[in-house]
Amino acid sequence: MALSSELRAQIERTLAQHKVVLFMKGSRHMPRCGFSAQVVSILDGYSVEYHTVDVLSDSALREGIKEFGSWPTIPQLYFQGSLIGGSDIVKQLDESGELLPTLGMQAVEIKAPEITITSGAIAAIRGASQEAEPGQHLRMELKQSGRTIDMYFDKPQPTDFRVESGGLTLLFDRASARLANGIAIDFVDGPQGGFKIDNPNLPARVRQLGPGELKAKLDQKMPIRVYDVRGDQERALAGLAVARPFDAQALAELEGLPKDTPLVFICHHGLRSQTAAEQILQRGFRNVYNLRGGIDAWSTEVDPSVPRY
Repeated sequence: MALSSELRAQIERTLAQHKVVLFMKGSRHMPRCGFSAQVVSILDGYSVEYHTVDVLSDSALREGIKEFGSWPTIPQLYFQGSLIGGSDIVKQLDESGELLPTLGMQAVEIKAPEITITSGAIAAIRGASQEAEPGQHLRMELKQSGRTIDMYFDKPQPTDFRVESGGLTLLFDRASARLANGIAIDFVDGPQGGFKIDNPNLPARVRQLGPGELKAKLDQKMPIRVYDVRGDQERALAGLAVARPFDAQALAELEGLPKDTPLVFICHHGLRSQTAAEQILQRGFRNVYNLRGGIDAWSTEVDPSVPRY
């Protein structure tokens, strides 16, 4: 499929409007392929400001961006309108320490992470290492900004950080080392046991709040702010008295609030409010909630006098 002039102009406008653009599968908060997730994890680890475009939402764009950049795969990372490359290139630049300078930012010194590992975890790792090949050590690979951690035995790479603890050697690539400082590793026996890892570096995320939980907070007069992301007609049809419209005035209001202010977002069923909550999270707010099930769940679980539609 040839790249149309209209689509080329659309891509060029996007690149002109944003310094760093990632064409990917899925969204920043919900990548839909491992390679896209890898690049998101690397960029988020440095708190890079970047714009994402979901190529899965437009088949013409999915094929057109490949022709535009003469690059056959997705994701594709651009800086000031120029293609940097795909996931392999981004990872190579990160491992060499060249990624941030490539994005016009100052390089960050990365050090071997300091970790805490319990005797139970050490024993479990030693037991598992009996099946590893000679020369292999436990690798900890942190993904999605540290939200997920893969642990497996692997041979060291030249750019790895090696952490010695309890007679064990743990391996971290540069991206993982950046996200791993201060983690604590434990092991719990039993059917529901396994490795338990506490990572203090995890970014804030939108938390789900049930209707009953929201009612309890309101009854206790807790200092929370509730924003309704729906339009005027929907709010008039079925609304929550304490909820403010999520409009330009609300956005201006948020600019002056402390970043630890508890914020709750609501809509009809909880989908639009989730999106709005994630956007506000990117502004630095740490206590952001989405009303699970929206105003419909509030009606069925808390206040049946609120109409359902």
